[in-house]
Amino acid sequence: MSRVVVTEFMDERAVARLAAVHEVLYDPALVDDTLRLAAEAARCDALVVRNRTQVCGVLLEALAPRCRVVGRLGVGLDNIDVPGCEARGLRVIPATGANALSVAEYVVATAMLLLRGVYQSTAALSAGRWPRAALSSGRETAGETLGLVGFGPTGQLTATLARALGMQVVAHDAMLAASDPAFARLGVRPVGLDELVATADVVSLHVPLVEATRGLFDARRIAAMKRGAVLVNTSRGGIVDEQAVAAALKSGTLGGAALDVFDAEPLPVAPHFADCPNLILTPHVAGVTAEANERVSFPIADRVLEALS
Repeated sequence: MSRVVVTEFMDERAVARLAAVHEVLYDPALVDDTLRLAAEAARCDALVVRNRTQVCGVLLEALAPRCRVVGRLGVGLDNIDVPGCEARGLRVIPATGANALSVAEYVVATAMLLLRGVYQSTAALSAGRWPRAALSSGRETAGETLGLVGFGPTGQLTATLARALGMQVVAHDAMLAASDPAFARLGVRPVGLDELVATADVVSLHVPLVEATRGLFDARRIAAMKRGAVLVNTSRGGIVDEQAVAAALKSGTLGGAALDVFDAEPLPVAPHFADCPNLILTPHVAGVTAEANERVSFPIADRVLEALS
C-alpha cells in the first residue's frame, strides 16, 4: 500500500477512490503549514496539489527520496518545478482541459457584466436612489470584439461561447501559426498582439506565466487598449500589472476589469483597488465549479492510481 498526500481541496468522492486502495492524508489546510507539509511530503508516494502548493525548492527535495508522482488538480504548472521533478524521476500529471468550460463561462459572463455596467446598483436602489439615466449607456455583447491572448483549448472554447452570443473574435497565440485550422474552424481571425490590443472591446488572457509573459500587460500595453475596453484575466496574476489596471480604471481609459488571479495569492490588502469603478475581483475560482472540481478530481485520482500500480 502506498501513501498519498492531498494538500488542497479535492472532490471527496475522488479522495475516497484513492483511499480504497492506498493510505491517504487529505488535508486542504496543509498548503498553509510549510513545516508539516515538508514532513508529510517526505513520507508520501504521491502528492496531489492545486495551484497554491509550490512543488519546488525545499518541498521538492523532501519529495525526492520516495515520491513517484505529482497530480495537479488543474492545468497550469507554474507552481511546479517540472524539470526538477523530471530530474528526480517524479511524474507530473495535470488535469488538462478539465476546467476549460468553467473558465470560458467566467470570461463570457464577466465580459457581459462589465460591458453592460448595470449590475452593481443594488445598494443604490435599496437606499432609495434611482440611477436610471447613469446606467442607460451600457453596451450589448453582440457585435463587440473579443480578443483572446492565447488560443489553446480554453481560449478556443471561450471563442465558441462568445460567437454564440454574436461577438466577433480575434486571437493571438505565439505558439500557433496563422494557418492553424483551429482559427478557421471556429471562425476566429488570427492577429498580432498589437492589433488585438488596439481593436478588441474585451481582452481575455489565456497564456501561462513564463518569462516571456511576465508583465505582458503592463501600463504601456494597458494604455494601448481601445478606450473603454474590458480586461479579463483568468490565467496568472504576474501577467498583469495590477497597479496599472487600477489606475486605468480610475482614469476611465479602461472600461472594466475582472481579475481572478493575482501576483500574490491570497491577495494581501490592496488599497489600489479601492474605489475602482466596474471592477470584479474573485479569488482564483474561474476554473472552480462543482462540475469542474469533479472533472478535475476523478481523472487525477485515476491517473495517480495507475502511476502507483
